Amino acid sequence: MKKDQVDTQKQFVFEKPSEVERKIPDAGVIDKTGVYELSRLPTGISKIHLIPDFIDSEQADWIFEQLLQDIPWGQRTHVRQEVSFEEPRLTSWYGELPYTYSRLTMQPNPNWHPLLTMLKERIEEFTGYTFNSLLCNLYRNEKDSVDWHSDDEPSLGKNPVIASLSFGATRTFEMRKKPSPEENGDYTYVERLRIPLDHGTLLMMEGATQEDWQHRVPKEYHSRDARINLTFRIIYP
Repeated sequence: MKKDQVDTQKQFVFEKPSEVERKIPDAGVIDKTGVYELSRLPTGISKIHLIPDFIDSEQADWIFEQLLQDIPWGQRTHVRQEVSFEEPRLTSWYGELPYTYSRLTMQPNPNWHPLLTMLKERIEEFTGYTFNSLLCNLYRNEKDSVDWHSDDEPSLGKNPVIASLSFGATRTFEMRKKPSPEENGDYTYVERLRIPLDHGTLLMMEGATQEDWQHRVPKEYHSRDARINLTFRIIYP
């Protein structure tokens, strides 16, 4: 009996110290009309304005078919580490000035299609901004995409305003916040957003969005029809 009493006194429960687990945050979803403040940092306020049905469905159908047919679409070739590869989408540029991104330059093209001029003026009237350039993107199917990047080329100036108008198949526009200096370029735990861009939707990116955030249109696992995206910009000499 004495032995049992001794064993009982020796029993204790060992609890492993709790570790602070850092969880990868779930991506937020923005799919309703409104102005959204994404972040407020020393660089400024990053915000977007989402306007679904900026162009009504019937008119958007007609515009999509016209642009698909009339715009001089082309595919650019990149060279990285002596390996060349084709951009996974088609593009076209409009504007009095050239535009350089990813070390490739798109030459000036002042011959605006009348439909593009109409859309530019309609966006300018709605937003109060004046745009002088346009990058057109054609995503032919689910395999076409654009990788993570910011529209922060010097020719766009500080805190550029980008007006993005979409036609055709819905594709998901993803955004992620750039990591703080302490993260050493690690994007694992940064804030992320998913924004479905439907037929006729206008998305405005303003403030410090290009300085503090990146965006992309990823490839899709399921079949997608063609999508046209028009990104109106202000280019400076």
